[in-house]
Amino acid sequence: MAKKSKIVYVCESCGNEHVKWVGKCSECGTFGRIKEVNLGTAPSKKSSSGGWVGNDDNEIKSANEINKDKKEVVRINTNNGELNRVLGGGLTKGSMVLIGGDPGVGKSTLLIQVMSSISQLQNEKALYVTGEESLQQVSDRGSRLNLNIDELKFLSETSVENIIYQIEKHSMTVVVIDSIQTIVTDSSDSVAGSPSQLRDATAKLTHYAKKKGVSILLIGHVTKEGTIAGPKILEHMVDTVLSFEGEKGSRYRMLRAIKNRFGQVNELGVFAMTDTGLKEVKNPSSLFISSESTEASGSAIMVLKDGSRPLLFEVQALVNESFLEAPMLVPIGLNYQRIRMILAVLQKHAGIKTYNQDIYVNVVGGMQVPSTETSSDLAVCFAVLSSLEDNPISKKIASFGELSLSGEVRPVPNGEERIKEAEKHGFDYIIVPRSNTNEKLIKNSKIKILPVTNIIGAIEELRGITQNN
Repeated sequence: MAKKSKIVYVCESCGNEHVKWVGKCSECGTFGRIKEVNLGTAPSKKSSSGGWVGNDDNEIKSANEINKDKKEVVRINTNNGELNRVLGGGLTKGSMVLIGGDPGVGKSTLLIQVMSSISQLQNEKALYVTGEESLQQVSDRGSRLNLNIDELKFLSETSVENIIYQIEKHSMTVVVIDSIQTIVTDSSDSVAGSPSQLRDATAKLTHYAKKKGVSILLIGHVTKEGTIAGPKILEHMVDTVLSFEGEKGSRYRMLRAIKNRFGQVNELGVFAMTDTGLKEVKNPSSLFISSESTEASGSAIMVLKDGSRPLLFEVQALVNESFLEAPMLVPIGLNYQRIRMILAVLQKHAGIKTYNQDIYVNVVGGMQVPSTETSSDLAVCFAVLSSLEDNPISKKIASFGELSLSGEVRPVPNGEERIKEAEKHGFDYIIVPRSNTNEKLIKNSKIKILPVTNIIGAIEELRGITQNN
């Protein structure tokens, strides 16, 4: 009896699968984008591949047995400090890394730079697989970036079986595939880029990477919403998912770890795009602080934590009398509901009335402050107050702290690291929650630490410094 083909219905916008046809996708909400996809016959229960992670010994083991055979994680130095930071200390042997980002953001540029460096290491053999460009185009890009690509190997191929054959034949240890949406496998009859092709091709590459200890980096296209195109299972199958971000017209790029089995998530790396490729920005705090030396009302410096590193950001506020029935509140880079809460606390507990005012709040540099990073509350208060009273805040003052509904300034994680970051950049004062300090820290710091317990005390400290300067 012939095996029955498996049919699924896939949304062309987000890649979400449905068991039956529907008019509206339950994942992204788009209409009329559900298409029928034939996944072919279901595979037999017994697989000859030995498990998708490449383990040939499929036996139940205890924790002691597992730890007995434990192998130390081996990492490859990419010779790029920012990328090493995001990966958790370097590229892990046998890992699968998926990098997504908008067209033209610099994914291919970054990876050919990294592969050029890795190819020069004594024990590593690097291969760049392209499914979109010709070999000449890729080689010309390397030459244009003044890279040493003499030891870097190139392959133009879209068949995953042929790619694995070439990797095995030439004993490659690090491989880039540009891009996974162009790769096809013989086990699927659908077109390149379809959910079934992406899933099956990635599964085969993952199995090979784990079994042979080859590090594979996949470049992935993104949808118009900024998410990696294809089924969500693609992100679950790999070890690390990196998002490459950059504002249009800006020369700065940010690489963020969304998922990482070998390091910390939400870790951030910052790069600058130049004529010779992407360069590391080793002091990103300088990007997000206005370079103007003159003090202006409505500007305050906050110390946030992004991944494992503290960063200084400038938040600007513009408070102006409104002539509308419903005054405008426009936060850019900050959570709308949290700004409303901060304004309510200012009015209730500090007597700062902001009704009948249009309020604009912006984070310099186009950065988006996560809603979970509440340490920006205190600086936002200071910026709004400064603009309302038209009283500039000294450029030598930084702050951080979470604001509660009772007007209390609550502590935030890693307070000492934030204080040291402000001290490193030459700030004279920092206003912080009292619980984030201690006598030893206050005594030994070069920066003057001003601990506060509530919003009234914080405003008094700010006004005291402003008047004395």
